[in-house]
Amino acid sequence: MDQAPSPNTAGPPFVVTNRLVLSVAVPMTLAYLTTPLIGVVDTAVVGQLGSAALLGGLAGGAVVFDVVFSTFNSLRSSTTGLVAQAHGRGEPEEEQATVMRSLAAALGIGILLMLLTPAVAALGVWFIDPAPDVAEAMRAYIEIRMLAAPLTLINFSVLGYLLGRGEGGLGLALQFLLNGANIALSILLGLKLGWGLEGVAWGTVGGELLAAAAGIALLTRRFSGARRLPLARIFDVADIARMLALNGDIMIRSFSLLAAFALFTRQGAQLGTVTLAANAILINFFLVAGYFLDGFATAAEQLAGRAVGARYEPAFRRAVWLTSLWGFALAGVAAAVLLIFGEAFVGLLTTAPEVRELAIAFLPWAALTAVSGVLAFQMDGVFIGATWSRDMRNMMLLSLAIFVLWLIVAGDDFGNHGLWAAIHIFLVARGLSLLAMLPKRARETFA
Repeated sequence: MDQAPSPNTAGPPFVVTNRLVLSVAVPMTLAYLTTPLIGVVDTAVVGQLGSAALLGGLAGGAVVFDVVFSTFNSLRSSTTGLVAQAHGRGEPEEEQATVMRSLAAALGIGILLMLLTPAVAALGVWFIDPAPDVAEAMRAYIEIRMLAAPLTLINFSVLGYLLGRGEGGLGLALQFLLNGANIALSILLGLKLGWGLEGVAWGTVGGELLAAAAGIALLTRRFSGARRLPLARIFDVADIARMLALNGDIMIRSFSLLAAFALFTRQGAQLGTVTLAANAILINFFLVAGYFLDGFATAAEQLAGRAVGARYEPAFRRAVWLTSLWGFALAGVAAAVLLIFGEAFVGLLTTAPEVRELAIAFLPWAALTAVSGVLAFQMDGVFIGATWSRDMRNMMLLSLAIFVLWLIVAGDDFGNHGLWAAIHIFLVARGLSLLAMLPKRARETFA
């Protein structure tokens, strides 16, 4: 649902500066970079137990949670966009109402996910289709981690609120608490107390609980002196419908992204086990670059949303320009670093000579995804902040169709080169299609 604030509702003008962009981008880049450490530590802890089945259970469970919580991360994005617009309009009560709606949705969806734990576990085991001992470990891990579903979604909502207000430092502090507690508790429970895989799962639950408690305490203190909002204001039907539509569009975008990478993996498997393994290593290059680019996409969300709320076009144009500039600069640096040190990185991830050789041969394709993908990341941020989610959804579906068409028409002719070319085409199509829509949407919003 693409909506702009009422023409009669505008906030004070503001100036978008490099410092303002970096005040959101840098803390969130640091926060996003701590996320992969959880997987590394969890794997290291379980790896010390000497059981391949437990490692397989952890890996399979992690895939299930990546799908579930990547889907509902839309709650964070939608909250950021709506709070940023309310902040831009100078409406603190609407900021409060927005985060309260988001928390209510987080609690409801989280409890529903908890109740669906047996189905989630069964579906995950069916999809992964592991050996019986791995399946048993997967179920044990999933059943514990799903207890944290409401807490995880509450943390998404709190982070979305803080980012919508441009409070990247507080967002970073909460993410450090979440990830740091997760890592410490996983080591303590999994290794020191000997709980094994279950200890790692309980460590994640504990980290989510501590972060959710800190987030709720922060919001309670902040809103304690404010006027108590009537329930009719919080549960306004039109506002809830807008939030749900925004969430739905972002969820479709997320599913489409997962579908593209699932197809990439499937097609790689058709080219042989060595190619599949090499591509699995190289896709990490894109993921690492994405953690850097996500910081500036988040800055674009906040600043674009705030400018739309304030109905102040100069700030919007400046936000688009500066987040683009910083994004492309960082993408260039990331690509250069991956090209220079990529061979050593590949060597750390595999000792198989044939896999290493093939991965190094395709290294430039993977390293340059930072450059081809930066516009897609940044435009996503702008469109989420402005709540032009319908366009973002449609352009993602169009880009996915182009990706699939390339694979059908030309993919087989070029082997793995064609497969990596498809990823670049997909990323460029996303960025350029949204960029093409930008002038029209800006004219309509700021008219």
